[in-house]
This record gives sequence, C-alpha cells and structure tokens, in this order.
Amino acid sequence: MMIADHIVFIVDDDESVREALSDLLASHGMRAEAFGSAGDYIVANKPDYPACLILDVELPDINGLDLQGQILQSEHPPIVFITGHGDIPSSVRAIKHGAVDFLTKPFSDVDLMAAIQAAIEQDRAKRTKRAELGVLTQRYLELTPRERDVLPLVISGLMNKQAAAELGISEVTLEIHRRNVMKKMGADSFADLVRIAERLKIPITHSRRTGRN
Repeated sequence: MMIADHIVFIVDDDESVREALSDLLASHGMRAEAFGSAGDYIVANKPDYPACLILDVELPDINGLDLQGQILQSEHPPIVFITGHGDIPSSVRAIKHGAVDFLTKPFSDVDLMAAIQAAIEQDRAKRTKRAELGVLTQRYLELTPRERDVLPLVISGLMNKQAAAELGISEVTLEIHRRNVMKKMGADSFADLVRIAERLKIPITHSRRTGRN
C-alpha cells in the first residue's frame, strides 16, 4: 500500500536504475516518480508533498551538481546524490550545498533508504516551519499601523513610559496597544513575543535606557 503523504523523485538517465529504485521504494510502501533527465524533472507537475530528490550526478542535459546549484535558492526537496563516478570534490560540493548524502554506486539499499528517510523528515520539518512562519506573517499583517510601531519598541525592552514617549502617546494607550499586539501575535509572554519577532526578522531598533547618569 502506497503512503500518500510523501514522495520520492528519481532523476537518472539509466532506465534500469530508475526501475530498480522505483521497485525498491514500492517494496517499502513509498510512492516514486522517475525522470530520465533534469529537464523532464523541472517541467513536470509535482505533487506538493514532503519529498526527497534522488539525483544522478551525470545526466544527459545537465550535471546533477549544476542542477543543485540552479535550484538552490528555490523551494526544492532535499537531495540524495547517486553516482557511478564519485570523487571527493564532488561530494564536498554536494554536501556543502545542502545534499543529505552522496552515494557511490553500488550502494546498499539500507544506506539509500536511510538517506531517503532523513531527506523526507528534513523536508517535512522545513514545511512545518514554513507553514508556522506563514501564520505568524498573517498575524503581523493584521496588526494596525500603530501596533506595528509598538512591536519593535516592546521587543527592544523599553519600559512603557519610554515607548510611549517615543511614539508621543500616553502610557495607558501604549499598554492597550501592547496587550493587543501580544494577543494578536499569539504570544503568552514577552519571551514568546521576542521569539516571534526574531522569526519575522523584526529588528530591535532601540536599546533599553535605565535612566542612569
């Protein structure tokens, strides 16, 4: 029975390798889609599941390492490289750019499956973080302009009196805005709000002034 919540993409110009890998994955209840070239993989409509990309280094249209470089800045599945002609510089380059593993043929089924599982779990975690960030971004967009002014002052550690003076409003008004920010951003504490702001890359623009001479 195929598991529908993740998928493995195979890009290898050797049909026998594609078939063998597809059969291996099927025997583990995993869905796979195979492609004979990088171009075929790029233009294909791919299901939006946690995934792993098994990528041969030597392909007919583009080197697998070059493909990795091209998609590096885009959302793509973690890569497990396979090759019949492995060398240290290629493996170092692949791992440096985020590949989960670099396997030289013939490799064991155990090593391959371990790399695939690691890649899928890595992608699943990345997707979860991306979804969480999307929720936080939406919450931030729902803040009023004044609440967005208050947020960086609060996370900078300014006291209410200082933050209110910075914005030219009363302490009472500042406290109302602060409570609204906490509630809308889903923060249970000041520490929560700081962590949320860090994830949203909201800068700390002020340092807390103690009032000492």
